Amino acid sequence: MLAEEWTMVADSYFYGKKGFNKDYGKALSWYKKAAEQDYARAQVMIGFMYYSGYGVTQDYAEAVKWFRKSADQEDPKGQCWLGLMYESGKGVKQNYIEAFKWFRKSADQGFAQGQYALGKMYESGKGVKKDLVIARQWYEKAAANGNTNAKDNLNRLNKK
Repeated sequence: MLAEEWTMVADSYFYGKKGFNKDYGKALSWYKKAAEQDYARAQVMIGFMYYSGYGVTQDYAEAVKWFRKSADQEDPKGQCWLGLMYESGKGVKQNYIEAFKWFRKSADQGFAQGQYALGKMYESGKGVKKDLVIARQWYEKAAANGNTNAKDNLNRLNKK
């Protein structure tokens, strides 16, 4: 089987779909098979499982390890997750500049959550000089890509 197929089997166990019973342990096993083949999507899911404690003991440092493997392959979801870990200081020392770097990589690939996160960084001035004009631009991109939080932030900024 190919890594993509292993990930589809893992998804079926993770979400309990396609006639599979939800089983996080089996999902993790299949994701790991795919991740060993450097399949970024599986690596993100393993990171998410460790972040959330699905089928494993919650372990932020382990989550960071898997998000980084994905992010290093230029996966925008992995980059965004890694940015979130740096922003929150979960599993790594909190570092807004590092968070900004990973959000930017994700956003530049058109990932809506990365665009939204980058907008928040510009709005708050964490990791970058505060700039509401640029924040609005990133929120607009994220909103155009379907991020509802970005739409809410745009509405809030427009009322100022």
